Amino acid sequence: MKTDYRVSTEIIEIESGDNTLHGTLYKPETDSVTPLVIISHGYNGAGDDFKEEGALFAQHGIATYTLDFCGGSTGSKSTGNTEDMTIFTEKRDLLNAYHYFKLQDDIDSNNIFLFGGSQGGLVTALVTEELGNEVAGMALYFPALCIADNWRDTFPDADRIPEKKEFWGMTLGRNFFTSIHDFYVFDEIGSYPNNVLILHGNRDEIVPLSYSQKAVSLYKNAELVVMENEGHGFSPEAGKTAREKVLSFIKDNIRREDKG
Repeated sequence: MKTDYRVSTEIIEIESGDNTLHGTLYKPETDSVTPLVIISHGYNGAGDDFKEEGALFAQHGIATYTLDFCGGSTGSKSTGNTEDMTIFTEKRDLLNAYHYFKLQDDIDSNNIFLFGGSQGGLVTALVTEELGNEVAGMALYFPALCIADNWRDTFPDADRIPEKKEFWGMTLGRNFFTSIHDFYVFDEIGSYPNNVLILHGNRDEIVPLSYSQKAVSLYKNAELVVMENEGHGFSPEAGKTAREKVLSFIKDNIRREDKG
């Protein structure tokens, strides 16, 4: 595969329920159809957190869409209020992005990959579970598979969940917590049949490494890369290594069948 494509960027907005999803498409300049990676950011993050991944992948001939979840951060360019955001509204957003790109003539619909970090990793895992073999492969950075467990510990009694809660610089609504109060992630993931790559630091104090270890034991074809001395969010050097590992993973898992 050619590795020196010129890269163009385009803002793509997609309807998602009553909201509009905003994202950046990094596109290799070619007349051929291309594989696509859709990248999902973490809590109070943004698609621009993955600019380097988008540019690198597109340079290697792989289109990349980095989205802003609706209500997913205080700085989101998508519409929507943070108080209305839940794991499941983000799941809807990602599904809508997937279905949008699956219909685009310049995208190889047989080679759409999903990739997410932290909370976006959890959302990506849930969407991939639903889409199954339609997704060519899934890559995750330190997926926050612990979110429901953590909030269940904080609010063991659902009746005591407040109408609003400020958390890490963002105001969440009650439904964020009630919607996951009886949600058990390991009952919901693991059937995805294609290859999975998870990268997770062994010094992650936000999401214990044990969650990713449990996840790879559930998937049929999964690899866990433990990033030594890395926390929740990789250092610049480790980030470069992680990007290159994900790029290799995508290249290795491109399906060679015709578009269809």
